[in-house]
Amino acid sequence: MTIELSSLQVLVLAIVVLWVGERVTQAVGVLRRFSIPVAVTGGVLCSVLVAALAIFADLRVSFDLSIRDNLLLVFFSTIGLSAKLRTLREGGRILALLGVLTLVFLIIQNAVGIGLATLNGQDWAYGLIGGSISLAGGHGTAISWGAIVEDAGLTGATSLGMAFATFGLITGGLVGGPIANWLIRRHGLRTRGAEATGTPEASLPDTEEQRVSLTSTQVIRTILFLAICVGSGDALNRLLMDRGVVLPGFLTAMGIGILLTNLADARRQAVDANVVNLLGNVCLPLFLAMSLMSMQLTDLSGSFGAVAIVLAAQALVASLFAIHVVFRLCGKDYDAAIIAAGYAGLTLGATPVGVANMNAVTSRFGPSAKAFLVVPLVGAFLLDIVNAFVIQYYFKILG
Repeated sequence: MTIELSSLQVLVLAIVVLWVGERVTQAVGVLRRFSIPVAVTGGVLCSVLVAALAIFADLRVSFDLSIRDNLLLVFFSTIGLSAKLRTLREGGRILALLGVLTLVFLIIQNAVGIGLATLNGQDWAYGLIGGSISLAGGHGTAISWGAIVEDAGLTGATSLGMAFATFGLITGGLVGGPIANWLIRRHGLRTRGAEATGTPEASLPDTEEQRVSLTSTQVIRTILFLAICVGSGDALNRLLMDRGVVLPGFLTAMGIGILLTNLADARRQAVDANVVNLLGNVCLPLFLAMSLMSMQLTDLSGSFGAVAIVLAAQALVASLFAIHVVFRLCGKDYDAAIIAAGYAGLTLGATPVGVANMNAVTSRFGPSAKAFLVVPLVGAFLLDIVNAFVIQYYFKILG
C-alpha cells in the first residue's frame, strides 16, 4: 500500500518535521552543542519513520516534491538579492582563493574515492561515483554521470550515485557545525559585530531570534522581486537551452537577483534586507527538511555498508581540508570558521547544506556577512564548473 502526499501535505509535514527537529535538538545536548541544523535532525528522524512503516507495516509513503524545487529557486534568489557589488568586491579575493582550493579539493576527493574502490577490487570509475560526482555534485550530477558510466558497462552506477548523494546530505549537515564550534572555541573567535561593540562571545544570544518590524508593503514588494528572479531566471534558462547552453535553474535566478538589487541600489530604492533574510531563512530549512524526510532509506539499504565506509573517509578528508586549509588560508578569523563549516557542507552534500550549517552556527555565535556571500557563490558558480572539468580530466587520464 502506498500513501501519496500532495505538495501541500508535504509542506505541512515539513513544518512539523522542523518543529520536531528543533525540539529534539534543544533536548539533546550534543546536537545543540555542535550546532546540528534542525532540518537535519527532523528530516533524518522522519525518513527513519518512513522506512519503519515500509518494513514493519508494508506501507510506503511517496512525496510530491514540486514545491521543494520552487523553494530552492526562491532561496537562491534571496542570496542574489543580498549580493551588493560593494560586498562582492570585498569578497573577491576570498572567492578567487576558494575557487583554487575547490579545484585542489575535488582532485583529492576523487583520488580518495578511486583509491578506496581500487582497494575493494572495483573499477576505478566507481571511485568517481563515490567522489565528486555524487558528493560535491549532488543528485543531478550523480544521475547524469551515472548514466554515462552505466553505458560504459558498469552496472548500478546511477543507484550507487543516488545513495552517495543522499547520505552525503546527512553527512554534510553533521560535520559543519562541529568544525565551526571547535574552531571558534579553540581560537577564541568572535563575530565582527561583537568586536565592534565589545560584546563578549558568551553574551551573544543562543536561541533568541532577532526581531524586526515589517510591514505588508515591504513583504509584498520583496515577494515581487523574488517572483521576477524566479520567472526571469526560468525564461533565461529556456532561452539558453535553445542555444545548447544548460545551466541549473538556481544559478540564473540568483544572477537575476544580483542584477535587480544593484539596479535598485543605483536608483536608491534598495531591496529590504530584513525581508529578504527572513524569506531566505524560511525557504532554506523547508527545502532541506523536504529533501531529507523524503529519503527512501529502504531503497538505499543494500548499498549502505559500502557507502558508509567511503563516506566516513570522505568526511574525514573534507573536515581536515576545511580546518587546516580553508580556515587558515581564509584568514583564521570568525568569518573563516563559518566559511569552513559551509565549505565542508557543500563539498559533501550540497550548497543548501553548507548554508544550513552556517545558519546553525551563526544563530548561536553571531553573523558573518562574508561567509554568506562567498560560500553560496562558490557552490552556485564555481563548484559545478570546476567539478565538471575535474571529472572529465579523470576520465581522460584513466579511461
